[in-house]
Amino acid sequence: MTGRGFVWKGKTLLSGIDPTGRAERTANAIPITDRTLYLCPSPLYGYGLERLLARLAEGAPHSALLCPEADKELYDLSLQNCSPSLLANKKLRITDICECAALCAFVRQSWGARNFRRVEIVRLSGGWQLFPALYDSLAEALRREIATDWGNALTLARLGRRYIRNALRNLALIPRFPSIAELSWGAAPVLVLGAGPSLDAVLDGLARHFGDCPPGDRHSGGTLHKRENRPFKIVCVDTCLPALRERNIVPDLAVILESQHWNLRDFIGSLGWDVPAAMDLSALPETGQILAGGLFLFMTPWTTLRIFDRLKALLPASILPLGSVGLSAVELARRLSSGKILVAGIDFSFTLDSYHARSTPGHKDKLRRHNRFQSLLNAGDAFAPAAFSAVSKSGGQVRSNPAMRSYRSLFEQEFATESRLFDIAGSGLPLGIKTLSPEEAFDALGASGALKGGSAAPGGNCAAKQTALTEALKSFLQSEKNRLTLLRSILTGEAAAEQLGALIDECDYLWAHFPDYAAAGGRRPVAQEIAAGTPAAISFLKRLRAEIDPALALLERVMESVPK
Repeated sequence: MTGRGFVWKGKTLLSGIDPTGRAERTANAIPITDRTLYLCPSPLYGYGLERLLARLAEGAPHSALLCPEADKELYDLSLQNCSPSLLANKKLRITDICECAALCAFVRQSWGARNFRRVEIVRLSGGWQLFPALYDSLAEALRREIATDWGNALTLARLGRRYIRNALRNLALIPRFPSIAELSWGAAPVLVLGAGPSLDAVLDGLARHFGDCPPGDRHSGGTLHKRENRPFKIVCVDTCLPALRERNIVPDLAVILESQHWNLRDFIGSLGWDVPAAMDLSALPETGQILAGGLFLFMTPWTTLRIFDRLKALLPASILPLGSVGLSAVELARRLSSGKILVAGIDFSFTLDSYHARSTPGHKDKLRRHNRFQSLLNAGDAFAPAAFSAVSKSGGQVRSNPAMRSYRSLFEQEFATESRLFDIAGSGLPLGIKTLSPEEAFDALGASGALKGGSAAPGGNCAAKQTALTEALKSFLQSEKNRLTLLRSILTGEAAAEQLGALIDECDYLWAHFPDYAAAGGRRPVAQEIAAGTPAAISFLKRLRAEIDPALALLERVMESVPK
């Protein structure tokens, strides 16, 4: 049987001369590699699919074949003409899902997280000619999703232990400080500030447009600098704080996300500054004690952990883990106000002589290091092997890198459909939202007139709520200590092992960051492997045992710091 040719909407999608043989010869010529998702647009009658699946079964057991079809009638044709055994193959999915985010979710649901490392396009028919740009965009979206997934796994392996330890330490703050969900700015316009090079021009323009101080006098305290007189709110990332402080601009909210100690340099000179802060529960605990304007808490679940379910009644408002403090600041602004949101300084790019705005820690570090042997130019980053040239919103040439490009793509994915979100023209990359000139942006910020009441600073939880949260937190900490103590007793042979599997799963925060299991999407040795004492299982249990004592000591310190 040579199969049937096929013409659709004026295009020959299958040749009338031996289409089955042509498809199988193509399937035989495709290079096969493991952990690859093969994207086969428009499978039509399914010619060549069985041969390709047979080759995957022989040489690539962790690879799979995804066949999207954008034409509804052709999708029905494929389902009607492919054999039931082919459609039942777990390595094959034929779908009419052709929206990028939905298709990425479908792949994750079908084969799990981090099952693939690459995406390859396979054309067994001519059906792809009907929607070539769409199918290319789907392949690119899947590649970005896979790259992000593996990047998250590497981040989890490197920082997962720090995230959970910071979060456990910060649990003591929950009874004292409110969730970010308790703050609202109504319909006030919001200006969200990142620390990119374009921030300088925006801040200078704000001073000219809203300030009433004499030209050149940055520190005399004009209307721009006084929160109660300002006709808009300012949300800034923590790296912006030195730049704003030098200009005597007091933001309405500073967003703190970083978990590592190097973030402390963003707060140099800000001790006791009357600025409210929104701090992620996994952020470095010390950073929440520096600013004096009060503290709001929020949570970004960095991975899926059972402990989050046990903490559900205690945790503050949750936002998606966006990876970047700038993106998190935009998401918080979107929740705090129903008015217009303008973005500045979130550039995802840099120039040869500027990586961050003036007065930020990176800029000051460059100035400190400057001597006759060390240039102020940012040549190391600008000409790094992975860096590339890009076109900014203003049409100029800037530099970027894959990490920045990934965050820029994520920004567009999350916020491009938000009609009240605008970007301010400057040297940054286009963000996929409407760009306003500085004059248009300043007019939009001042359109509503002066806001009454200024910035609401958190006053802390009321006494009754604080007492209830304190008791709930103490109960959680004690039960968690009991759980870890029992797990330790089982691993040391002092208790029976009946509950071992359940306890390992319940205490997944102890091992989720192990490199071999972070990359496996949370999968750990099964009961049969543990019972058989395989080398991988023994290694896992030894490392698990080493994590328990530090976790118990940390829980004890947290219990001591909980308000009485």
